Amino acid sequence: MIVIYHQNNRVVEVLTEGKNIDFSNKSIAENLFSIAKEYPDHLMIWCRLDLKSYLNYSNLQDIFHHDKIMASYTLSTNFFLPETIGYVDESPFLNVKKDVSYPTWQMSGDVGGISALVLNALYKEVQKDSNFDYFLNSLAKLAMLRGLLCYSEPKLLSEKKTIKEKSEKRSFLLFRFVKQHYKTRWTFLLFLNLLIYEKELAIFPFISSLFFKKRILKETTLHKIESQYKNNKIIEKTIDVIIPTIGRKECLYDVLKDLSNQTLLPQKVIIVEQNPDLNSVSELDYISDENWPFQIKHKFINQAGACNARNLALTEVEHEWVFMADDDIRISNDFLDQAFKVLEKRICEQITFACFEPNYPQNKKEKEIFQWETFGSGCSIVRTKNVKSLFYNKSFEFGFGEDSDFGMQLRNLGHDILYSPKPEILHLKSPIGGFRTKPILVWQKEVIQPKPSPTVMLYKILHLTKQQIKGYKTVLFFKYYRVQTIKNPIKYFLKFNKQWDSSIFWANQIKK
Repeated sequence: MIVIYHQNNRVVEVLTEGKNIDFSNKSIAENLFSIAKEYPDHLMIWCRLDLKSYLNYSNLQDIFHHDKIMASYTLSTNFFLPETIGYVDESPFLNVKKDVSYPTWQMSGDVGGISALVLNALYKEVQKDSNFDYFLNSLAKLAMLRGLLCYSEPKLLSEKKTIKEKSEKRSFLLFRFVKQHYKTRWTFLLFLNLLIYEKELAIFPFISSLFFKKRILKETTLHKIESQYKNNKIIEKTIDVIIPTIGRKECLYDVLKDLSNQTLLPQKVIIVEQNPDLNSVSELDYISDENWPFQIKHKFINQAGACNARNLALTEVEHEWVFMADDDIRISNDFLDQAFKVLEKRICEQITFACFEPNYPQNKKEKEIFQWETFGSGCSIVRTKNVKSLFYNKSFEFGFGEDSDFGMQLRNLGHDILYSPKPEILHLKSPIGGFRTKPILVWQKEVIQPKPSPTVMLYKILHLTKQQIKGYKTVLFFKYYRVQTIKNPIKYFLKFNKQWDSSIFWANQIKK
């Protein structure tokens, strides 16, 4: 391990096992790369000189448990880029919960680390910006999409101090960052949002950003770096499966058959069958008529709703892992075996697996494991202990957003979610599925219909920053204009605002 201490954006000392290493008077980034080239098998740590006594050496091995991890922590209440970055980025990686390990590309120069292997792989592809914080944020933003796992990690320091700083505008750096890491149209939207919501006329930052080129990384940049867990930890391969179902007798039978043919069998399958008809009985006769190589826990209820069904199923989970499945999927015979190989390598305790409809185009499929922005309730394997205290928020019942909300609950507890392209799940999207008896939602009788759906708005209120919500409003305004009937822009603007306010009202109502 090599520790680079810096002060005032310059390197002042470099140590490895108590011995000094020579460094240049170039930027911190340049020194990181040159030292990584000399010591390719080392973990590279950076730390502000005034935090030297607080660097938590005892936790470093656990934090950087494989080579594709980048982690940092800032003592400031603010990150390097201002909160107005939310006007162009709607991901969950902005609203960071700082008291837990939280996935984010927002890196800090205060303290952090990365493998020399990663730096050497990136040497020819990333810019060595003189501003160290800008360099770290840029590297993480680019490499996160290529499989580098990036975190805000409070365990890097043995003692937590919080420095309250005034949020700096950094308008020029913000516009430059957006131009270099997002599609060009977001630069224009940022300018518009700042004008509308901040009353800021950022003409010069906007114009200056147009002279910068977009930064990209090759898809294969980090492919040669193994992400094998360094501590040789063996995980317990016991797993339960939960399946909510309604009106899909034949499809569910195929799912059970797939599970019964697994090379690594589940211990228990928990089925929550729903039928809102109070006079109905279960149609799943094959559960008792056939012999299955695992225990089946079958619950039949006269209440529709996937959130409620999944909550009931989660209370029955007993083993180390849980496969959260749908009733219209198909999996290969070695799906669970292959899934555990992914879990063993990454030791990430929540993974959403690729789930595609038949004939989905191959060129649109992701090829790398990376940090996922949402969560798949019908195609994920999670650690049971991490979800035992969680429930699907029934405010989202019969709407949209329950998957994303559940994912945010996990992240806010310090549990990351990865996306793995292999092994794949086939999602049949059976036409007999969905809401068999479509409920009449309370806002459907309103003269002014809410836009967006109140459940979509509820998710944003619960988990996004105010800048992200306002940025979403601007995008929705333009997208919706193309498909609605009012073409007079003033009339449309007035109606849109009423619909937006209605959505906020009903979101707060269902939140209660």
